[in-house]
This record gives sequence, structure tokens and C-alpha cells, in this order.
Amino acid sequence: MSMAVAASLRSLARRRPRLRLPAAPLAVPGARAAFLSGAAEEAAADAAAAPPAPGRKVLESFREEFEIGGRSIAFETGKMARFANGSVVISMEDTNVLATVAAAKSSEPVRDFLPLTVDYQEKQYAQGVIPTTYMRREGAPKERELLCGRIIDRPIRPLFPPGFYHEIQIMVNVLSSDGKQDPDVMAANASSAALMLSDIPWNGPIGVIRVGRIDGNFVLNPTVHELGLSDLNLIYACSRDKTLMIDVQAREITERDLQAGMKLAHSEAIKCIDPQIRLAKRAGKEKKEYKISLISDTSYEKIRNLSEAPIEEVFTDSSYGKFERGEALEKITQSVKAKLEEENDEDSLKFLSKAVDTVRKQVIRKRIIEEGLRLDGRQLDEVRPLYCESNTYPILHGSALFSRGDTQVLCTVTLGAPGDAQRLDSIVGPPTKRFMLHYSFPPFSINEVAKRGGLNRREVGHGTLAEKALLAVLPPESDFPYTVRVNSEVMASDGSTSMASVCGGSMALMDAGIPVREHVAGVSVGLVSLVDPTTGDFSNYRILTDILGLEDHLGDMDFKIAGTRKGITAIQLDIKPAGIPLDIICESLEPARKARNQILDRMDQEISTARAINDGSGPRLATLSFSSDSLRKLLFHRKTIEKETGARVSVSDGTVTIVAKTQPIMDKAIEKVEFLVGREIEVGRTYKGIVSSIKEYGAFVEFNGGHQGLLHISELSHEPVSKVSDILTVGQVLSLMCIGQDVRGNIKLSLKATLPQPRKKDVKSKDPLPSQEVGWAAVENMPSVGADAEPSSSKHEDGTTEAPAFSTPSVIIRSEADCDAQDVANGPKKRAKVAKSSPRPYKAPSNCQEVRTATAKKAPGTTKKTKKVKIEESGSGGLETSGSDVPEQTASNTLDLKQSPVNFQSGSMKLGDVVTAKVYQIRAFGLVLELSDGARGMHKFEENGQKEFEVGQELLVKCQSFNAKGIPVFSLLD
Repeated sequence: MSMAVAASLRSLARRRPRLRLPAAPLAVPGARAAFLSGAAEEAAADAAAAPPAPGRKVLESFREEFEIGGRSIAFETGKMARFANGSVVISMEDTNVLATVAAAKSSEPVRDFLPLTVDYQEKQYAQGVIPTTYMRREGAPKERELLCGRIIDRPIRPLFPPGFYHEIQIMVNVLSSDGKQDPDVMAANASSAALMLSDIPWNGPIGVIRVGRIDGNFVLNPTVHELGLSDLNLIYACSRDKTLMIDVQAREITERDLQAGMKLAHSEAIKCIDPQIRLAKRAGKEKKEYKISLISDTSYEKIRNLSEAPIEEVFTDSSYGKFERGEALEKITQSVKAKLEEENDEDSLKFLSKAVDTVRKQVIRKRIIEEGLRLDGRQLDEVRPLYCESNTYPILHGSALFSRGDTQVLCTVTLGAPGDAQRLDSIVGPPTKRFMLHYSFPPFSINEVAKRGGLNRREVGHGTLAEKALLAVLPPESDFPYTVRVNSEVMASDGSTSMASVCGGSMALMDAGIPVREHVAGVSVGLVSLVDPTTGDFSNYRILTDILGLEDHLGDMDFKIAGTRKGITAIQLDIKPAGIPLDIICESLEPARKARNQILDRMDQEISTARAINDGSGPRLATLSFSSDSLRKLLFHRKTIEKETGARVSVSDGTVTIVAKTQPIMDKAIEKVEFLVGREIEVGRTYKGIVSSIKEYGAFVEFNGGHQGLLHISELSHEPVSKVSDILTVGQVLSLMCIGQDVRGNIKLSLKATLPQPRKKDVKSKDPLPSQEVGWAAVENMPSVGADAEPSSSKHEDGTTEAPAFSTPSVIIRSEADCDAQDVANGPKKRAKVAKSSPRPYKAPSNCQEVRTATAKKAPGTTKKTKKVKIEESGSGGLETSGSDVPEQTASNTLDLKQSPVNFQSGSMKLGDVVTAKVYQIRAFGLVLELSDGARGMHKFEENGQKEFEVGQELLVKCQSFNAKGIPVFSLLD
């Protein structure tokens, strides 16, 4: 135990802080100096233990500024991505783009072509937005990113030296964007500057510029807003004296105007070249010696001597097709290979395929330039045979098959709702796209085997080109709000399938019923040239119209031009040499225009105007317009309607678009939408409704998106109906016609108006009486009865009284809620046991109606005689129905006319008539009175004038007025 305590004490002693106490003053001289020297030593030791302060790093950066079109542009290097082989940040206002370039470390080329990769990326942080994806980060490259990568790749690739096959990667990131400038052109210029700063051999720099045209005036580097107003979107890339790349989207611009735009673009684009050269001199690296894969002259001459003659023989035979020609050329290559293997010439075998390809190119160029003959025997400006077919598959919205020579494309059109538009996540431009063209190039189209992957750069580029060509002739979104998707399926490829997609897509759009202004056609123009190796000038050249696949491969240019008869809508220029003079480019526009018009003539022969949009058995589309408030219900029930009907429903800005495969599905979907949302109610239109409640005088029906309407008992059937519940049940679905609206705004519905009219019997015509309507008849046709008259009724053995089978409604009920409120208010009142009378059914004027007449009260001792009373109209048949027994009038039961007229009939009531009535019902604001013939009237309470009444009490009343429905309003006579 003592040992443990001792150990603890030792531990505490070690942990105890060491205190430095001042030394006791000494009386000896020099003691104070010794104390001060000890403190200085301690301070020096503490200073030696502290880490040194970090130094300030200086980032040496270089900047070059210039101006184009009134906008300042700057190149900057040395501040970012310092480890990259070359890196540049380009700035224009608040948009900044970083471009970097790197080369593989291996000194040996890994392939027999240039493995150049361009990765362009727009991250959402550049516009201050978090991605909406599940992982909240960017995913696979989007279509726009692939297209921007192609804009950078196409002008850069031709400027690498021949035989340079080292792997190169260019990565472009948008660092910030103000949404005003499209970063694609800036990215291409920054990539050029990065290559100039690197040690990679490259024959640059290049200048890239965008040109627009607003109201006939060209605009340099237009903003995104200005592009929306422009009829031209030209991206032009060039070296100091030659054109490298052209990309155009236009609204039928003429060839002359386009030439003016390209010449202006060239003069402005070269302003980007000098700043890059100055920046490379200040901060660029010395170019590195990379190994170039070039065949020796000796090996090339040996391969040329072995293959040139048989290749010429194949190319001079125009009977060869694409695959036959390819097989013949492959046999020649294998024959040369066998001879080289016999000689063990490894150097020549290594470059055999490239050397044979070079021999083919020289043979074709010589034949075309010197003799003017092409592979298939056509003239230089001749278009291959055409085949056009529309409505290939009638069940589709639209379809067309287009063939030019061996190139064949099937185009289909699918129409969708506005909500089907493609959502775009680009940092500039519109958020959605309502017109899409998807191009597909399957391997069977060239008789090959390959895997199908995701987005392919070539497919995206070709599809976008055709999409831009067709977009110019589409109707505006306000006139045609549907989403349109065109699928271009390449069935066979032998040159310019993208332009065939334009032709087939134009016919398919017309076949789908889309009101395009006119057809759009496209053709590809090629170039074969001879270049002076010392100066690089073009000594001779030929322009080819409608090039084959092999002419594209062995030629110098693939110039795709699409448009209408009025002008050009889209252009894409790809070249193989290090630039082509702009004059040759402009010269190529005229043969392209002539060929385009020939193709348009053939397309017009097949289909020249848009078909009806729902012609045939194709799917249906419907557009309904509602107010924004009415669509709130539909937003919550849209999925339910789609599930129940199979249609697709889209809601956007007060418009509902329905897409259905067949007309029955469309009708069912429209019915559900209209029932849920409601349309403007029209008299004479039929609606679907659901019975919500049943009353003695009719039923309340909910229809047209929550509206309430009254289906009166008289509108249930052409035959008399005594009880509403015998015909209707709550929840029953009915087809009803709106027959009008009363003065209070109540909607009147009719079931019998939707039913066929019953057949009528022929009767002799008599003096016609006015037709009786629902409610009360006209005032001048209403007779009165004596004051003590009683209603004509039949008495059963059990003592109960049955009211007449036909009478008029007592009051006008505004709505179901008002009726229920009145019923609650009248609940505590005592009511006499009187059978409820049914409302009078509505009869057309041509129908024969039997009217019960009310008589004065019988005097004691009189005999009762009955007779039938019939009312018939002239020229129409009458039906004799069981009338009520009417007592014969005698002198003893006749009263004073001033108080109670004899022979009273409710249809002839006049102002001032005095009758006797019974209290039928007591309401909150008045009485419902029953007259002697079973008809009803009303008495309104005066202010503070309500008295005690009892149901069944007889009152002497005077007709004071009539309401809007003809119901008499009585006043009490004391």
C-alpha cells in the first residue's frame, strides 16, 4: 500500500507545473545582472520553439485583353490550373470559362489516328443553383455539353500535324455565368489559347465568333436575349486566311445574305488570334518533339506500285455498289499484304492500311479533277435517284420514308401535350424544348456488328442539325402548342444521312397534320482539291453535289446545307485539311441550292400540304381552355383520369391537352375533365351529371365541375311521373340537357329532352287552348272559382284524401341548400295529413293535355254528375286521360262574382279575383296556399304583420299580383 502511495506522489510531482521563482537578493555585486541574463535565455528558448510564419505566395499571371463588337474579352493564364500543360481563363463581362489541355506521357503513339477528346461541362454552381437530381450533383454529359464539345473539336482537329497520334484531352469548365453570353464560343477560343500555351505541336491559333442578325443588321457576339430576336445564329471559326468550321441556324436566310455574314465573321474572328500569340510569347512553353508516325517514301512507293492499278480498275467501274466496291478494295489490300509478308517487309506492313488509303485518295482525286468523273458515274452536280413515301404506317401520328441513292431513312412523328416538352438544365437558354429530333444510326445500316450504348456524339450532332433545319418552318407555339418528337431511323447509309433525315422529317411532319409552312430539304456538298505543298494554296478543286460515303471519307469537305426554296435554315461544315478558303465555301452554296430545289420538287409530288391532324386511325389530341382557378381540381385528379382512361393529360397555363390513342378514349377523358373542371354552360348542350339529392318536386344534380342544377319532376319523362324516387336514385349518373336559366340564376335541366319523343295518336282537332308550362299559366287564361269551392279530390275508404294528380309547383326553390333551410324552419309546425301533389309535367304545345276544373262547393241535396273534359289542339292528335269528376253547376251553389267567381279555373285567374284558399304550408316569410282545384299560390307576410295560422285553415284571399313564374300572390281579406 505504501508503495502505491509513493508512486502516486511521484506522479503528481511530475505533473506539477514548474514555477520559476525569483532569486533572493544578494548583497554581492552583480547579482541583478545574473538574474536578467536568465530571463533572456528563457525568452530565446520559447522563440525557438514557435513555428515560422508562412510566407506570401505570389501567383504570376498574364493577361491579354481585346475587344470585339463593343464587348471586352480577356485571356488570363498562370492563376488557375498551373499543373496543366496549358490552361487559360477567358472572361466576358461576368462569364468566365476555364480551358485546360494535357497530353499523354508516352512517347509512342498508341493509335493510327488522333485520339483527341474534348470534355465540356456546365456545372450548376456557375449560375448559383443546386442540381435538382437525387444525388444533388451533375451526372452524365447532357446533349448541350456534347454539342459544345463538338463546336470545340471540329475547328481544332484539322490543325494537328499529320502523323501526330498522341492522346490529347481538352477539358472546359464554366466557372461563372451571368446568363447573358453563351459560353460555347468563349470555350472554343480558350481551348485554342490553351493549346498555344502548351508544348503540344499545333498549327494554331484560331478565332471563333458568333454573328446574329436583327432587323437586317448583323450583331457580333449577340447575347442570349438578342439571339431570341435574331433570324441568324452563325458560329464561324477560322485561321488567319482560311475557314475551319461553320455552324448555322437561320430562318430562311438567302445565300447572298449568308455570304455577307460569313465575310463579316471572318474579319472579326481573326481579332482573337493576335492576343493568343502575344500570350503564348509571354507565358507559353517551348514545343516538345513528339514522335510522328509517318511512312517512309520507299515503303509508300512500294505499296503504291502494288495497289494503284487494281484500285483504278475498281473506281472506274460504276456498276459497283457500296459493299461490292468495299469488298473489291479489301481484296486488293489483302493481296498487297500477302506480297509484303513474303518479303518480310515489317515497316511497310506497319503502315499498310494508311498507305493504301492514301493511294485510294490520290486515285479518286485525279479521276475527279482531271476527268470530272465520280465513283458511280454521275456528273459533279447530279443528285442520286430519289424515293419519297408518306403515311408509311397510318397508325402513327406521322411517318415517311425517304431514300436518296442507297441512303434510306425512316422518320416518324409523335405529338404530345405541352407537358411532354424536354426539360433543359442548361445555364443559358430556355428551360424547355417542345420540338425534338432524335437521330439513330444502328450498326445494321452499314452491315456491321456493334454495341448500342448511351448518347453518341455523332448521333446527337446529326440529330441537332436536322432539328435546327426543321425548326424554322414550325408554326409558333401560340398556334400549335403541342410537343413534337421526330425519330429518324437510318435504315441504310451511303452518305449524308443527316440531310436525308431533314427530308424525311419534313414529310413526316406534314403527314402528322402539323401546319408547317413548306417543305425543308437538305443536301451535302463535297470538295476534292489539289494543294501546293510549299505554299498551301489550292491549285485546283472540284465541288461535288450529293456526295457518297466514300467521297466524304476521301474528300476534303462535308458541307451540309438545308433549307426551303426561300433560303437556308441550317448549315454544318466539317473539313479535313487545315482550312479552306472562304471563296470556295461561298461558291458551294449555289450548287447546293439547285440540288435542294430538285429534291423539294420530288417531295411536293408526294405530299405538299399538311393532312388533317386526326385523319385516319391515328391517335387523337384535344386542347381545352379553362381559367386558372378552374384547373386546381384537375391538378389533384390528373393521374386518376390518366389511370382510368389510358389517355395522357397535361395542364399548362389555363390549357388542358389530352392525348389518346383512339377516339373513344379521347371522349371518355374529355368527359371526365369537363365533369371535374366544368365548361361554360350552354343552353341546349348535354352534360353528364350525378344526382346529389331528391326532393318531392324533382332532384338536384351536380354537373359540369360542381355546378348545381334542378331537374324538375316535369322534366323526367314525356309521361306523367307521380314520384321522383321511382325513377331516380342518389348517385345515379344521367345525361341531361340544359334548357335554360330562371331569373334568379337557377340552372334548369331536362332528362326528357334527351329522350326520343313518344308516338302520338290521331284525334280530331278542336279549339286549341294555350299550352301549359311548368309553373303557372298566363294571367289572362286563369279562371276563378267561388269562395267556398273545394278541391276536386277522391276519398278513399280509409278516409284519406288524395289530391289531384296534376298541379303546379307551389314555390320556386333557388337551390338545394335553400330548400333544406326552409324544411328545417318548418319542422316544428303541425301539418295536416294532406297527400302531396306532384308538379305538373311539361308538355310540348302539340301534346293534348287534360285539365281538371275546380267547382264551387256543393249545396246540400244536389246531385253529382261527372263528365270527361278533353283539350285538343287543331291539327294534332289528342289523348283522352282519366279526368276528375266535375260537379255540374247549379244556381244554388253560385256565389257573388265579386267575391268568388263561378266555374273557377286556375288557368284563368285575373288580378282582383277573390277566392277561398286553404293554408297548405307555413313558411318563414309567408304562406303556401292551396286553391280549390289543387293549384298553389303564395301570401307574403308584411313587416310585423305575421299572425297565427294553422295548416288547413280556410282564408278569403284576393289575387294581388303574379311573380316572374306566373304564380299568383294573394292578399288576405279580413
